[in-house]
Amino acid sequence: MNIKITPASLAKLEKIFEEAKYVLRFEKGTFNSGYCILEHKRVVVINKFLNLEGRINSLLDILPTIDLDESMLSSESLKLYHQVKESREQLLAEAEAQARGEAAPAETPPAPAKKGRKGAAKNEPSSSADTETNEPQ
Repeated sequence: MNIKITPASLAKLEKIFEEAKYVLRFEKGTFNSGYCILEHKRVVVINKFLNLEGRINSLLDILPTIDLDESMLSSESLKLYHQVKESREQLLAEAEAQARGEAAPAETPPAPAKKGRKGAAKNEPSSSADTETNEPQ
């Protein structure tokens, strides 16, 4: 999701948590991910030493993972919430596709071609035009 890294963007994200009755606290701590979620108490703790970008990214990570009552959100907050969720779903789908090996065709062929050029250059010194004709097609 393309969200601008501004204090206004942070305020919009904080507003979503506030409307959903989550307590958002910025405190010091050694969180591996930069934040901690206490689901039953509806508390989200963000590392206070994170910069503006880190705070926004942490809230963007958290937002799709918690259950919010969408009826409690204002129309502006609901729109932003849906954008964040859709963006997260797209990223997950792309990551799954890459994990299955469904990379773009242009990305996979260069690796074998590089190996062929290195081997041809080691075995016989030739021009780049000869190397290209010796490669398997």
